[in-house]
Amino acid sequence: MRATRSRAVSLLVTSVVLTGFLVPGAFAQPEGGDPASGSEAEPAVVDLAEIPVEPPSVRTESPTAPEPYGADCDTVIDGSQVTAYCLNSYPETDRVRLHVECDRWWDIDGDGAAVTVGPAGRVALAGRCWKEVRSAWVSHQRP
Repeated sequence: MRATRSRAVSLLVTSVVLTGFLVPGAFAQPEGGDPASGSEAEPAVVDLAEIPVEPPSVRTESPTAPEPYGADCDTVIDGSQVTAYCLNSYPETDRVRLHVECDRWWDIDGDGAAVTVGPAGRVALAGRCWKEVRSAWVSHQRP
């Protein structure tokens, strides 16, 4: 959360008020007044214009949203077989690659070859393990 001037001022005023309640002797005694006489002391006055405030951050350029990119892929695991169906609905080409992680320690994990998917293109990627599949995912790369 970015602090604003009004928030900084309100936090400072709150801290000054709380200091007066929590710290004994924080209130100033009137001149010639006797603190033991039971007279009410005046609180210290703080001029808010004298309090330095951080300048707001300067933004030189407006943020731009990144261009939408990347094929939408659905991964299906059937026993030891993995198939990923990818559809690129964006105007840029995407290079997709299927990665398969096998569950057994002795089974070899597989990283498929990168396949180029053009705009409005479809592709099916396949991989497998000897036994169970632990996980499978598709990575994307700009050509």
